[in-house]
Amino acid sequence: MRVAICDDSFLFSDGLARLLSAAAVDVPLRARDGQELLARLRSAAEAPDAAIIDIRMQPTYTDEGIRTAIAARSSFPAMGLLVLSTYAETAYAATLLEECASGIGYLLKDRVNDLGVLLDALARVASGGTVIDESIVRRLLTKGRQRNAVDRLTAREREVLEQMALGRSNVGIADELHLSVKTVERHIAHLLQELGLTTDAGDNRRVLAVLEWLRSSSQ
Repeated sequence: MRVAICDDSFLFSDGLARLLSAAAVDVPLRARDGQELLARLRSAAEAPDAAIIDIRMQPTYTDEGIRTAIAARSSFPAMGLLVLSTYAETAYAATLLEECASGIGYLLKDRVNDLGVLLDALARVASGGTVIDESIVRRLLTKGRQRNAVDRLTAREREVLEQMALGRSNVGIADELHLSVKTVERHIAHLLQELGLTTDAGDNRRVLAVLEWLRSSSQ
């Protein structure tokens, strides 16, 4: 796998590059901000499989990483995007899903200390999957919210939706919840119907379902 890194902290970027290289992941380019990342990607002979982007970078240290990810998706639609943040911010996760329906991930920076979690997230976004940090998922589960479409789901369906938010496949959900794959498929079909996501929504219905859940949990 080939991965680009965009982070204005040399120590973090260098440490991350060394960590990935030790795991046989090629790091063909590194950038200090969004503009440099996009410029270097456009001049590269081939785009990497994924890019790791810090949310808060110069000049304002607010949402530069979000805007960079959105711009990168427009120019390089096949490249996976893994955005890192020091804080678990639901609004940013929702924005990423709204603008980038697939191949997107949102993890806390602390997660990169676990090489297995990092490599798994990179593999998922590079293959078009979606990954939301489990700390955001768990926090949203315990947060009060106004009644909405998500509240019509059964307890088991909400568990399945939680696993979808974590980026797990049907097989992964079945293993985690000790269900058969067919049972998981039935739960997903029903929860998508309850959320009003018909077949007209296309292949992004899973992402739309997670987005609906994020929105409802942030109320």
